[in-house]
Amino acid sequence: MSEHHHTSWAEAARATLHCLTGCAIGEILGMVVGTAVGLHNAGTVVLSVVLAFAFGYALTMRGVLRAGVPLGRAIRIALAADTVSILVMEIVDNTVVVAVPGAMDAGLGTVLFWASLVFSLAVAFVVALPVNRWMIGRGQGHAVVHAYH
Repeated sequence: MSEHHHTSWAEAARATLHCLTGCAIGEILGMVVGTAVGLHNAGTVVLSVVLAFAFGYALTMRGVLRAGVPLGRAIRIALAADTVSILVMEIVDNTVVVAVPGAMDAGLGTVLFWASLVFSLAVAFVVALPVNRWMIGRGQGHAVVHAYH
């Protein structure tokens, strides 16, 4: 789509928050499970990324399927709507968590573990926000699901 329209920061923030919700569920679950079962740091990050994409796509598909869209089309819509946003968020939040000294090795009962995770997701939101605004303004990203809300 080559249509350009003005996208408000509020509209972009809503889309980014929607994406962040799915990413955060998967990211937190992956970090908790990976840490709890003693996975190597790389394994924990991979698990978190896989779950972030799964939950991100699932949340979008839930709404699209509820609108009566067939499963195959709902999958394509979710992929088009969320892939770039989730990718940006996952690169940013995992880079931040890995960069915080000791965060990946901190236990589930530590402030460092939870604070670094929350901080990483906040940074991911801030970085993904202008990306989502730019994409929505071009009829891409979360703009492809607006018709199904």
